[in-house]
Amino acid sequence: MKTIASVVTMLLAAATGWAGEMLTPGDPFPAWELTDHTGAQVSSASMAGTPYLMWYYPKASTPGCTKEGCALRDSYADYRKLGVEVIGVSFDTPKDNAEFVSEQRFPFRLLSDRTKALAVAVGAADSPSRLWARRISYLVGGDGKVLAAYRDVDPATHAQQVLTDLARLASK
Repeated sequence: MKTIASVVTMLLAAATGWAGEMLTPGDPFPAWELTDHTGAQVSSASMAGTPYLMWYYPKASTPGCTKEGCALRDSYADYRKLGVEVIGVSFDTPKDNAEFVSEQRFPFRLLSDRTKALAVAVGAADSPSRLWARRISYLVGGDGKVLAAYRDVDPATHAQQVLTDLARLASK
């Protein structure tokens, strides 16, 4: 006999399954244009020549997203020393993201993927009907190609994981 908890667990597993494939290192990152937390448009064209970490997070001001965002905030100077910009993306409104930036004093932009088109293209969502983005990230080179893809992000260790990968990539 199945318990309610086991049924809920199975439903959650099915709802969060990976229908969309993630990009892999060497793949071109799709062109994008999204609105940031200030209402400004930001695009892949405006980022040309600048490496960036694009981290998708499920929901502004929730515990895991706050933990991940704060770790990136606390490591932001290290990213900038390496010439890497940090960009957060969720399905939240620019207003919700602005409140998140203000509450946590984030020095980086948070973008709103309200149509979820980019999320579907990069595997953060399997369809536009998905309610929250998957917690994934991409390190994108200045040439617009994926340097590293992070599928199962741990909010507590992700910021350091990416810095370690950047050091490894720089030593090649």
